[in-house]
Order: sequence, then structure tokens, then C-alpha cells
Amino acid sequence: MDAILTTERLVLRDWQDDDLPAFAQLNADERVMHHFPATLNREQSDAVARRFRENIADQGFGFWAVGVVDGPPFIGFVGLSRPRFEAHFTPCVEIGWRLAHAHWGQGYATEAALTALAFGFDHLQLEEIVSFTVPANRASRRVMEKLGMTRAADEDFDHPMLEAGHPLRRHVLYRKQRPG
Repeated sequence: MDAILTTERLVLRDWQDDDLPAFAQLNADERVMHHFPATLNREQSDAVARRFRENIADQGFGFWAVGVVDGPPFIGFVGLSRPRFEAHFTPCVEIGWRLAHAHWGQGYATEAALTALAFGFDHLQLEEIVSFTVPANRASRRVMEKLGMTRAADEDFDHPMLEAGHPLRRHVLYRKQRPG
């Protein structure tokens, strides 16, 4: 388990085949996927993990698998990605996360995301990193705010990969500029 990034409590790393069953379980959990259009079956979940692996291999960054030091080797993912849609703020790099429900409320998302942000600004020399979610996703919005990201309401947008009228189409956009 070679670490890409580490924190006091977490390891952000490349994906392993052993991660796939736990990732599928996470993606099938209605609590975890509440702010997404649908849960994922095993085949869909494996395809997402495969895409994450390919992005890391091709770009040197992506949504990394996250494990707990001296604890569960896989609790979800945190990292950086290039959105696959067009919007007023693309092209860009986003920061995102998805953790198994059992690991919510422990500060893991914020801890790992702070490290991913530092990687984006220091190693990748990005000028800006964005994040977005549905307005009702208060937990993710709190993480964005803890990361020092800010929202301007006039930048909220309708997610172009969801059809008009879909209850999750409206998204809030948060931004963070490179420090300095």
C-alpha cells in the first residue's frame, strides 16, 4: 500500500483490487448516495473505480483511495479530478470525497481534503480548485467551508449531466484560490 499522500490519521493512495468490494458497498448505501441520482451496483461501482485508477495513472492525480493508519485499509476516496462536463467554471480541477457512512463525523473528509488541496496548489501549481454539490448536502458544504472555500450564490448552476426538472440538478459552487 504505497502512499501518495499521508496525514496524521490517513493514507491517500492508488486503488487496489481489494478496495472494490468495500467501494461497491459504499456506493450501494442509500445514506452515502443520498445526494446523488442513484446508488450503484457492483458493475457500475467497479467501472467508477477503474476510471479513477486510469485518471491517476494518466494525470498523476485523481480521486485516491483512503485508508486509516492502523485501521481500515479502505474507507472511501478523496482527491482531485477534472469534471467531465462543460459549465461556466470549466475547465477546472475539483476536489471531492465520498466516505463510507461508518466513517462520517470524524473529520476524515476535511483532513484528507486539506492534504489533497495542498497537493493541488503546491505540487500541481493549480491557481484554483473548485468543489460543488447540491444545496441540501450540508455535510459536504461544511467540509468545503472548513477548507476555506467560498461560495458566490450567483455562480450556482444546473448540473448539465442531469435533465431539466431533476430534483438534484441545482448545484452550489465553491472556489479556493492558491494561497499567496
